[in-house]
Amino acid sequence: MLIGIPSLLGPELLATLRAMGHGDEIALVDGNYPAEEQANRLVRADGHHLMPVLDAILSVLPVDDFVPEALFRASVRGDPSVADPVHREIEAICTRRAPGRKVVALAGADFYARVRSAYAIVATSEPRLYANIIIRKGVIYPPESPKS
Repeated sequence: MLIGIPSLLGPELLATLRAMGHGDEIALVDGNYPAEEQANRLVRADGHHLMPVLDAILSVLPVDDFVPEALFRASVRGDPSVADPVHREIEAICTRRAPGRKVVALAGADFYARVRSAYAIVATSEPRLYANIIIRKGVIYPPESPKS
């Protein structure tokens, strides 16, 4: 256990988050996602639903603000114009943890391609369909420099 670090973030996940560099992406996926097949690096979060894992990760991981889009979600049956209630929950957590950053819906093939190129995949036990998000890691600014 560590002070200020959510206990849900185990050693393997913390090491993965720490090892990521600016611009690297991490995908958090639901229990139906073919994570093992698609992962460059796979971190298992068995027994955990996506929302608490997303919230814990965003409590320690900066979201990239060098690019206009850094948060991406899956879409219902590959149609970015359709959103399920799970997507609203994802957006609410992102709004709280990464204010001003929009969650962009990607078409199915585009989402899968982006996940395949991600630095790592976190496989959760989330039972809801389309509960998948990609986060692009940002930087932590030195105290003496203003955000760009």
